[in-house]
Amino acid sequence: MPGKGKIFVISGPSGSGKTTLLENLIQDRALKKKLVRSISFTTRPRRSREKDKRDYFFINEEAFRAKRKAKKILEWTRYLGYYYGTSKEFVESGLKKGKNLILCLDARGVASMRGLYPDNTVTIFVRPPSLEELKMRISKRCRKTNKEEISRRLIVAKSEMREARGYDYSLMNKDLSKTTLELKHIVLQEVTST
Repeated sequence: MPGKGKIFVISGPSGSGKTTLLENLIQDRALKKKLVRSISFTTRPRRSREKDKRDYFFINEEAFRAKRKAKKILEWTRYLGYYYGTSKEFVESGLKKGKNLILCLDARGVASMRGLYPDNTVTIFVRPPSLEELKMRISKRCRKTNKEEISRRLIVAKSEMREARGYDYSLMNKDLSKTTLELKHIVLQEVTST
């Protein structure tokens, strides 16, 4: 793959803070011109504060399947009944231009990106201080989230946290400001080492 761009893949359980950390990095003055955020396709409903084409490309299941069949989706997963996928065109054109990309993916997506772009991918796992804290965050974030969905998210979280050892970096997100600085340091270190 031509170009020296890096693919930073942030992963972690739902409610670990990975999306907030990604947003903090994108807004950081020192990183604003060094990172480009990947926007995933999803079939899940839009949440109240989310915007189409900013947070996700919200599409229906039929459109998602068509993109997959046409090989326009690089990697995908199904989580809690909804599909999520990364645009192949976005990643490949970014790397060709030498851009540094940042994505939020699950463990399966991390494995896919490592397999496809082993020399470009940097993996970062974000974990909560505890499962109890994670449960509180999930409940607070989505007031309409029912107990069954919270339980399902916690089961998935336990499985995801077992995967953390295989990542390049692992961060505990106890204090958002501190974790943002740690993440910024990792990104700057990796970008300047190319």
